[in-house]
Amino acid sequence: MRVDTDDFARPCGCGKNHHVEVKEILIEEGAVEKLEEAMSDGFLKKYISPLLICDTNTCKVTEDIMEDIYDRCQVLVLDAEELHADQHAIKIVENNMEEDIDLILAVGTGTIHDISRYMAFQYKIPFISVPTAASVDGFTSTVAAMTWNGLKKTVQSVPPVAVYADSNIFAEAPKRLTSSGVSDLLGKYICLLDWKIAHMLTDEYICDEIIKLEEKAMRTVRSCLADISEGDKESCEKLMYALILSGLATQMAGNSRPASGAEHQLSHLWELEVLNGSLDALHGEMVSVGTMIVLREYKRVAKAIREGRCSVRTQWEDDTELLEKTFGSRGFFEGIVEENTPEPLLKISPARLEACLDKIAGLIEELPEEEELARMMDRAGCKRSVYEIGLSEEIIPQSLKLAPYVRRRLSFLRILRMLRIEGE
Repeated sequence: MRVDTDDFARPCGCGKNHHVEVKEILIEEGAVEKLEEAMSDGFLKKYISPLLICDTNTCKVTEDIMEDIYDRCQVLVLDAEELHADQHAIKIVENNMEEDIDLILAVGTGTIHDISRYMAFQYKIPFISVPTAASVDGFTSTVAAMTWNGLKKTVQSVPPVAVYADSNIFAEAPKRLTSSGVSDLLGKYICLLDWKIAHMLTDEYICDEIIKLEEKAMRTVRSCLADISEGDKESCEKLMYALILSGLATQMAGNSRPASGAEHQLSHLWELEVLNGSLDALHGEMVSVGTMIVLREYKRVAKAIREGRCSVRTQWEDDTELLEKTFGSRGFFEGIVEENTPEPLLKISPARLEACLDKIAGLIEELPEEEELARMMDRAGCKRSVYEIGLSEEIIPQSLKLAPYVRRRLSFLRILRMLRIEGE
């Protein structure tokens, strides 16, 4: 399957002329052979000193099938144990890359790609994406999810100039990684709703074509959930296609708004380990659990709106003391304050929120019911309970309250601070 990126880079009704920098996307068996051809005789031939970045796991599964590519690159194998896209990993790469590197090949999943795209941006060189699992939607993203001084940051980076997704590699990935990719896509139900509500209340930029693209990605995956779980190669290619569509949506928007909302805010909070200990959970697994929790909360609020039990506060509780108590113990308090200054809720007029409550309830009612989404996740082998990622239900109320502070993005979860529900 070859994705024509020109289809996504056209003048749009939203007023923007969307820009897509990826030149070639191949999703098929033998895609890495096409990469080798491009490096030998194609558009990548001009790069004479490429650096291949992988980890100990992805090296094992690719070094034979990509033998010719490994032979022509400087190869940097990072230790997969406790590998994160952070200052430590960046320093390792900087200390080990040769001075004349003119191209980076990211051979791996989300962490390897975030490290590679950040390095490519810093050194002003292109990079190539070789996904080894259909586990995240960030392969074609323009931003990197980095951890700076312990806090998650969305850092401006560059997208790949090409993606070579070989189903002989990614369809053989551990089932857990593939399920994590499905989880990342099912989280779009929440983040797209958050985007629509933020636009409704603050006139934040939104694009219907980008939303349609994300919805197409979700439909593509929903059509073959069980087959994806069973490792069917064609269905895994559809999943990879959907993940890449989602990444292209972020390129078109210029940020991660189409792909990340309250569900990701919960996952980022748990990754900070201020409420919990270290979790043996993948990014997508935390996203799917966060999706279920946020869906339940949003449905609860929509019911209260319909029953006339929801009203708008003109003043809301100051959480500074709570933030200092929670994040200060890990040295994150100052970073959290900076991330949340000025207060995003100040953009919202209480009168406008009051006038929009019925419309907001209507948008929430368009979301799948909790039981329906749970069935989708079960078919794909996704995690959906806090217990499955090593948490307990006691953490849920605190998580809902604190998660919006982790990332400066106006989600409906944050807007809930402006609402009063009778009887609570």
